[in-house]
Amino acid sequence: MSDTEAPDPLPGEAGEPEEAAGEWRESVIDASLHGQRLDKGLVALAPEFSRSYLQQLIAGGHVQLDGAAQSVPARKLRAGQRLRFELVPTAQSQAFRPEPMALAIVHEDEHLLVVDKPAGLVVHPAAGNWSGTLLNGLLAHHAGAANLPRAGIVHRLDKDTSGLMVVAKTLPAMTGLVRSIAAREVKRVYLALAHGSAAWTQLRIEAPIGRDPVSRVRMAVVAGGKPARTDVERLALQDGFSALRCRLHTGRTHQIRVHLAHQGLPLVADAVYGGRPALGMQRQALHAAELAFAHPVASSVLAFTAPLPADLAAAWRQIHGT
Repeated sequence: MSDTEAPDPLPGEAGEPEEAAGEWRESVIDASLHGQRLDKGLVALAPEFSRSYLQQLIAGGHVQLDGAAQSVPARKLRAGQRLRFELVPTAQSQAFRPEPMALAIVHEDEHLLVVDKPAGLVVHPAAGNWSGTLLNGLLAHHAGAANLPRAGIVHRLDKDTSGLMVVAKTLPAMTGLVRSIAAREVKRVYLALAHGSAAWTQLRIEAPIGRDPVSRVRMAVVAGGKPARTDVERLALQDGFSALRCRLHTGRTHQIRVHLAHQGLPLVADAVYGGRPALGMQRQALHAAELAFAHPVASSVLAFTAPLPADLAAAWRQIHGT
């Protein structure tokens, strides 16, 4: 689970053209660039763009030397060569665009909406997922999303975690929700299936979480990490599996996954943290089942529950029975 706030989305990455599709530039290599790398030559000829963006142009086949497409940034330039390159938008620069999609909306008013996110849906554009995200769907769902940081997203769920999320539709609502989450006033409860038999009925896990020093794609309990607290209740044990109810008090990246794995209870099918596929589950067995908070504008208390999706419900019955 990943409830950390996302970085503010921008129409494009710094140093990338917004409306440059189809614009070609051409130059003859002079003596000052003779022997230089191709990507450095591009930087010299188009200094208003970032080197990483220009390298992407090379990788995409948008750079030519004497009419031949180039693919190696380190290619040495020779005086007299004709360099031609096309400025095109990158995937990043096109990420924050509306894409109509079916959203499972549990609640909606003029200030916010609550969605039941399916497993497999990425919340925010990132490398490898520049489109088809919840953010793209929100931009298509209501016009005001384009005027909000992150289209109103105030917390995240991992791609393979299902369940409830609240999203702001106005700036006052977004400000209020962010403050409530920071003050730990938002109730977030998850249901999980884990490998191993929990020896306790209730456990408070308070262990700091930071980037794993060995693997950058993982988080870990580390001495210098950010404070993190998860309260866990054991609901059932069966055949070496535990059915658990987890309440978040902080929202660190992968918090529940990391805390349970640290206790020797990795989530079923969570390969990143040592969980094997089992009980018919092919994705991590984690679902955001309960969400409650004070409405940031109306001040009324809102509370929601979301039933387990079919795959997790079938696995849950094998351990919990209901």
